[in-house]
Amino acid sequence: MGGTVLENGYPSMEELRTYNRLPSDERYEKGPVAVIECVQEIPCNPCEAACRFGAIRVGMPITNLPELSEEKCTGCGACIAHCSGLAIFVVDKTYSEKEAAVSFPHEYLPLPAKGDQVDAVNRAGQVMCKGTVVRIVDTVKNDCTPVVTIAIPKEYADQVRGMARLGHEAVEEKKPDGQERGISIFDPDDTLVCRCEEVTVGI
Repeated sequence: MGGTVLENGYPSMEELRTYNRLPSDERYEKGPVAVIECVQEIPCNPCEAACRFGAIRVGMPITNLPELSEEKCTGCGACIAHCSGLAIFVVDKTYSEKEAAVSFPHEYLPLPAKGDQVDAVNRAGQVMCKGTVVRIVDTVKNDCTPVVTIAIPKEYADQVRGMARLGHEAVEEKKPDGQERGISIFDPDDTLVCRCEEVTVGI
């Protein structure tokens, strides 16, 4: 899937490669590692302060893209909840023989429970496969940004970056005259237009 974050609202694999945002294959083979999918030069550096191992550096000017030192990254995931743009993930391609684990920020309620089967989605929000919830970290230190880890088939490790929101079953939409218009899986008024300020269409 091509395009840019400005065109689509999310970065494409081509854009991530262009900006050198992906860990090396050699680092993936060593275990969990942070994947920083930040491609916009904006004044932001909480990820740098969040890493106690010094694996992330923004430096000066503050608009620099964060750089990951692969050899220092332990894959602990502390940086995930501290990224204002929700653009950091931890991917473990060594989770098991057939599965990878992906950790991501998930600021929607209700939260899943460990062991739940969920729909794993890509950067565009499209369902790619089923995933099993293996861990949820929702501590005070995360400041209302829970981090969910799911196990997925290994072939989707570079694509899955989240899970479908729970509790939003399909509902019938109606035309003004009462005729059926189609099926929607979300309430348009509940669509977020600004994550930072939690502003929805309906507000």
